[in-house]
Amino acid sequence: MFDELQERLGATFARLRGRGVLAEADIKEGLREIRRVLLEADVNFQLSREFLERVEKRAVGIAQVSSVQPAQQLVKIVHDELVALLGERREGLRLSTVPPTVVMLVGLQGSGKTTTAAKLAYKLKGEGRQVRLVALDVYRPAAIDQLETLGRDLDVPVYSDRSTNDVARIALAGLDQSRRARDRVVLLDTAGRLQVDDGMMAELARLKEAVRPDEILLVADGMTGQEAVKIAQGFDARLGLTGVILTKLDGDARGGAALSIYGVTRKPIKYIGTGEKPDALEEFHPERMAGRILQQGDVLSLVEKAQAAMDADAAKKLEKKVRREGLDLEDFLASMKQIQRLGPLEGVLKLLPGVNARMLRQVNSDPNRLRHAEAIVLSMTPHERKQPEIINGSRRARIARGSGRSISDVNRFLEQFREMRKMMKKASAAGGGRLPPGMFGGYR
Repeated sequence: MFDELQERLGATFARLRGRGVLAEADIKEGLREIRRVLLEADVNFQLSREFLERVEKRAVGIAQVSSVQPAQQLVKIVHDELVALLGERREGLRLSTVPPTVVMLVGLQGSGKTTTAAKLAYKLKGEGRQVRLVALDVYRPAAIDQLETLGRDLDVPVYSDRSTNDVARIALAGLDQSRRARDRVVLLDTAGRLQVDDGMMAELARLKEAVRPDEILLVADGMTGQEAVKIAQGFDARLGLTGVILTKLDGDARGGAALSIYGVTRKPIKYIGTGEKPDALEEFHPERMAGRILQQGDVLSLVEKAQAAMDADAAKKLEKKVRREGLDLEDFLASMKQIQRLGPLEGVLKLLPGVNARMLRQVNSDPNRLRHAEAIVLSMTPHERKQPEIINGSRRARIARGSGRSISDVNRFLEQFREMRKMMKKASAAGGGRLPPGMFGGYR
């Protein structure tokens, strides 16, 4: 997501950083490159022009202030304008004061609507809300089967009725069941079409009139770029959207839809889909996303991800043990298992400041490194894990055979472990700062 945009903008700002004062000509040169980058990222032309006009108005004449370089000030200006372009602030789900909150999910066929409904149910359930899914794609029995299967996998109830094609009737029956069960949220998975047509919109309008939803969210395929923006305009004109969920952003290196959809429709992006797993649905924060685009990182999202994925009690016990006895390979293995819960390593690295597409390509060259490290540790005896100093040449050869790695891989891993242990000792002696176990897993 945004890989090309990150790389090109990073290169543009790097060229400007070497200049002490930015003249108007420098600003215009940089803005021309930014304009080219935005258009190549498939950002709406009119939005690109207005964005650059605002940046130029604020940027021309900036000088060095309090040791802050003009190029750094320009980055701040671009960041602020990106936040405005993306929606200014986070807008969460509107929760009704009288449950259940009714959320109607609409979109074209193939946009990922059914899987997104399940992901949203999983997310809301994880927040402690009782959720129910209602299957309204009556024209594709396979879609009903898919939703029921997803519901069983996630332990979320699904209401369906294959005896009728009257979606309003099915929805009202599902809502009645939901009220009796005292559900907090009901998600309506409606039927999609291959294109926006009058019949589809008329059916959705009748459904809206019958159930009076609290939210009408468009599920749009982020990889379709400006087509997603046009689809959003069409749905909004007929239904009055309250927000958008962009899917498949993990496969979209350009990000034009995310950068355009709010500016064109003024409808907030509420969630983004970043993968296929049930937990691959993120809340959309304009400020955090602007930071990611400018390679400033998104540490808040990383902290939230860690809090959700990691076992806090196990982390505290591990920290105390490391402080008292030092780091051994048993601790390292426990730490790696914690890290793996955060998801793919490249997804975690994207949230760190300064990580660019080139660095991620290096990571992607061996996406299984943590599993390789785990295999090496598991091929050791308990005694070797406790006292890695005893691992001599013959032991290394045995560990290599057992893990399916080369002896040089084992040697490199042990060397990195020794360096990490030194670093942990220094950090502990330097001031007693907390040592999060997630910092232990640096095998490369």
